[in-house]
Amino acid sequence: MKADTTGAARAAEAVQHGSGLSRRSFVAGAAVLGTTLGSGGAGFNIFHPTEAFADENSPIEIRRTYCDMCNHVPKCGINCYVQEERIVRVESSAPYPASPLCAKGIASLQELYDPERLLSPVRRTNEKGTGSPEWETISWDEAYATIAEKLGGIKEQHGADAVLFFCGDPKEPRGAMQRLATLFGSSSYGTESSVCAAASWMCAQMVFGQNSMGQDPGDATKSCLVWSLNPAWSQPNRFKGFMAAKERGVKFVVVDPRVTPLVSGVADVHLQLRPGSDGALVAGFINQLIEQDLYDKDFVAEWTVGFDELAAYVAEYTPEKVEEITWVPADRLVEAATLIGTNAPSTLVTSSKGGCHTTNVGHFQRAVFMIPALLGCLDVAGGLTLGPGLPFDYAASTKGFQLEGVYEEQGFQGRRHDKDEFPVWAKYYKMMQTVNLPEYVKDGKIRAGVLLGINSMMWPDTPLYQEAIKSLEFSVAIDYYIRPWTHDLVDMVLPAAMCYERTAALSIFGRKIFLRQPAVKPLGEAREDWQVIMEIGCALGYEDECFGGSVDGALEELLKTTGLEVTLDDLRNNPDGFEVPGPAPEERKYESGKLRPDGQPGFGTASGKVELVSTVLTGLGFEGLPIYEEPVHSPLGGPAEDAQYPLVLNTGSRVPYYTHSKLRDLPWLNQFMPDPVVRLSPKDAEARGLKDGDDARVFNMQGEIAMKAEVTNMVMPGVVDIFHGWHQADVNLLTTRDFDPITGFPPFSSGLCEVAKA
Repeated sequence: MKADTTGAARAAEAVQHGSGLSRRSFVAGAAVLGTTLGSGGAGFNIFHPTEAFADENSPIEIRRTYCDMCNHVPKCGINCYVQEERIVRVESSAPYPASPLCAKGIASLQELYDPERLLSPVRRTNEKGTGSPEWETISWDEAYATIAEKLGGIKEQHGADAVLFFCGDPKEPRGAMQRLATLFGSSSYGTESSVCAAASWMCAQMVFGQNSMGQDPGDATKSCLVWSLNPAWSQPNRFKGFMAAKERGVKFVVVDPRVTPLVSGVADVHLQLRPGSDGALVAGFINQLIEQDLYDKDFVAEWTVGFDELAAYVAEYTPEKVEEITWVPADRLVEAATLIGTNAPSTLVTSSKGGCHTTNVGHFQRAVFMIPALLGCLDVAGGLTLGPGLPFDYAASTKGFQLEGVYEEQGFQGRRHDKDEFPVWAKYYKMMQTVNLPEYVKDGKIRAGVLLGINSMMWPDTPLYQEAIKSLEFSVAIDYYIRPWTHDLVDMVLPAAMCYERTAALSIFGRKIFLRQPAVKPLGEAREDWQVIMEIGCALGYEDECFGGSVDGALEELLKTTGLEVTLDDLRNNPDGFEVPGPAPEERKYESGKLRPDGQPGFGTASGKVELVSTVLTGLGFEGLPIYEEPVHSPLGGPAEDAQYPLVLNTGSRVPYYTHSKLRDLPWLNQFMPDPVVRLSPKDAEARGLKDGDDARVFNMQGEIAMKAEVTNMVMPGVVDIFHGWHQADVNLLTTRDFDPITGFPPFSSGLCEVAKA
């Protein structure tokens, strides 16, 4: 039974188009929605927080900020209509580079004024492992004194590396957290990118020496290969660019096991592969570029190493063999390679999803990044451009602010807990690969943690990580809410301010820098992440290095480390962004030495060339070619028990209204997917006696979860698709800890399972 959401839909439309929707109407629309859904069994409560109400006759002031509901990116601009220091309406901000707001941004006020928000520091009063936690409210001073005492004691007894400094969601405070870890003397700094985007960045570095996840089509682009991205759902503001490129005549090949909106909207050729078989598909794709003589011989001869070895390897991946492995028809593979190879310049777009979550990602993703190189489409207009931009990293921080020089000088690298298990990862990243956290805790290597935005469900085989967090001698979390599946396991939780209440971090678009200004003061005693991190640093004795806890002081220092001669006042005086002057765009910078720190021609790899055979991998004892290996658990053969689980388990895909495990409590969003869902094809559903909406069991050798069946042609036969992050149906209970030896990434997208009617 579908709920009548007319009232909520009208309210959402009014917000999106900037009409005079007050906070009172906002809540009323949600109340209509709650009544209808409640009768259908959704079972959530509609709230009327007094903090959200303002006198409708009071003056309105428009203040600007940016949204972080999509896990740090894309930072869409928001105009906040503020009455009596309450935000009563939001709309897309122009001329902000990322817009318009999606459903998550429109619904964000329900999160800001959620009465379940944590608004005071709390400390656990009963022992962990003795049942539900009992919390007492404490002051910030008490919290900081306890943190300093506990972390200082562990450092004195076991060394600084025994304390983990971790950033999950949001990603914004990574630079501050890494600075704190380095000041404390700990090499144990980790982030959620150890199971997210970093595999793509790392593989691009191994091929052409620069972090990349590809580049969207530009004005000169004639074709685009999209490898497992669905921006219509994950980044709606970005989807419009793909549609515009399609209108300009750009040809698209989309690789995805699902029939997504991107597939139906732009794909000229859809390569619908079996999840986990990406390595075979890309080998076959490269085979066809070479077989059909579609590669750029001059570029390959002068600027690559390992071409002959690569050509010999992919020769065995004929279209017919690739079809057997991947389930992609042979003629469609030939068509796709021909389309891309005959429509240059071509660009490439990848993602942090899809093939990255396989046990073969360290090889397969490198091969994907080789395609624009083979076509001669690196650093040319319409292709995949490279080169130094502004000196900020992914989280708008800098190496200098993060004290990477101190990291090197004090020999942190040699003390890392992950350097032996994942030496390639450790070579490229100062952040720890966290997938072996249970082992590090069990062995006494990690004994305490400062855990910002951590979620125990982000790793495979969740209970192992929950036990690890619980076993820490001391842990403090920083978050918006108390989430039982994670925070029941910690000693203290500190309340974080939300995007409307924060200044840091900066927002970078090309050569333009934006400063976010808080639209309202934090509710209750909440403080923004950067402030909390800096104040913990002060409590630990680093008062000067942490700027007395001042966020403005930290951002001023960060800007100084860029060398751009830009100040915080410059950013405040330019609310539409501060444009940093720079050189005119230049193509083929590898010829003039502008891609390398030493100024020599070439790429930022050890050889100075695009590496089709990786010198880093061979130097560390790995195969240098991008070889294909079947997932550990595969329908094409594996352990004998795999025969009991004939469906490929593809998890972690996005939906338009949630981000990972966030936002499930917001009535405006919960209406669209109130229950955990397993998507399967009509053929597989019929074979199991399942109909749309039926209660279903999803299970494998790891365990079992209960979900609602969604029967859809979006999913190919033999595969199920599950959106992750449901605490009541945690799909990572079914994910094995078979890690890619190069990146450390788990097989979220290439497991096995069976589905049955409950």
